[in-house]
Amino acid sequence: MAIINDTTLRDGEQAPYVAFNTKEKIKIANLLYSNGAHELEIGIPAMGTKEQDDIKEILSLNLPIRMMTWNRALPQDLEASLKCGVKAVDLSIPVSKKLIEIKYKNNIDKIYKNLELTISLAKKEGLFVCIGAEDSSRAEIGFLKEIISFIKEQGADRFRYCDTIGLLTPMKTYQIISELKSSSSIEIEMHTHNDFGMATANAIAGLEAGANSVNTTVIGLGERAGNASFEQVLMSLKYQFNQNIIIHPSKLKQLVHFVSCAANIPISNTMPIIGKNIFAHESGIHVDGMIKDDIAYEPFTPQSVGLKRDFPIGKHSGSSTLSYHLQKYGLDVDKSKLYDLIQSVRDIVTSRKKVLNSKELKELYLCM
Repeated sequence: MAIINDTTLRDGEQAPYVAFNTKEKIKIANLLYSNGAHELEIGIPAMGTKEQDDIKEILSLNLPIRMMTWNRALPQDLEASLKCGVKAVDLSIPVSKKLIEIKYKNNIDKIYKNLELTISLAKKEGLFVCIGAEDSSRAEIGFLKEIISFIKEQGADRFRYCDTIGLLTPMKTYQIISELKSSSSIEIEMHTHNDFGMATANAIAGLEAGANSVNTTVIGLGERAGNASFEQVLMSLKYQFNQNIIIHPSKLKQLVHFVSCAANIPISNTMPIIGKNIFAHESGIHVDGMIKDDIAYEPFTPQSVGLKRDFPIGKHSGSSTLSYHLQKYGLDVDKSKLYDLIQSVRDIVTSRKKVLNSKELKELYLCM
């Protein structure tokens, strides 16, 4: 079973111009649990006392899922996490030549020493340890294998493969994760960014290649273009991988709209899974199919995510759409009038750049 480790409360909040207050964090944590998140990454204790207080508040919810904090692989960061009372940590290191040069001045020995020290301290405290490999997608795969072998020997539980600047493609992701899995039995977690619009696709490709876990954020929040989307991964696991997941439509809708409001980032009408227009069918051929069988052009029902289906009256509407709306008024539709009605609808919509409502369609039809 694939594990969703949601990081809305850490990487999601790192999105530009986003800041959650304590009450918002608590509600988001509760809603994520209610919607099937298996693990939560809940903050960065090294940020200071206020962040630590928020983490303690979230931990006090006693949700029956793993709660993790993000840390640099440094003793002082780990100590801050221990003060919060967490039982799981991500310890981050740079693994690409570029970031090792920038952050460690090419001192790779220091990276290994920090890993050895922080993993040892964390395991002495009985913590679950994930090692976050920052900028994995620009790292040499041989070096990644060496790091994985080393952290496994030290007792780490999971390796987080980070496509930090969103460079991967699904095929490349599959190839890399397959190779890493073939060389080690350690759990692998996918952390993908959306700079080229492939975060969710790359995360799923990683799971297909054998990764055990995936980082997500609600509505894909995160640095720059964001991360893999919680709701997209959740629905993919259920409908594309047939994982035993129960979707609560009202709770999912509440979660995405609450995060959208708290982050002050609107949900696009065409956003996958949750956009209000994704169950709106205008094409005449599609509407005809949907009227005959409501799975003709939908991979899942609008009700499964708390939305509604609509057949807008627009430029591409056909006779099935117009008949559907007119019959709802109890009209016995004269099919001989439909061709001219369709042309009138197209002219009006094209001119005013706005679809007709059903009342307008009725009035137009009765005037013909």
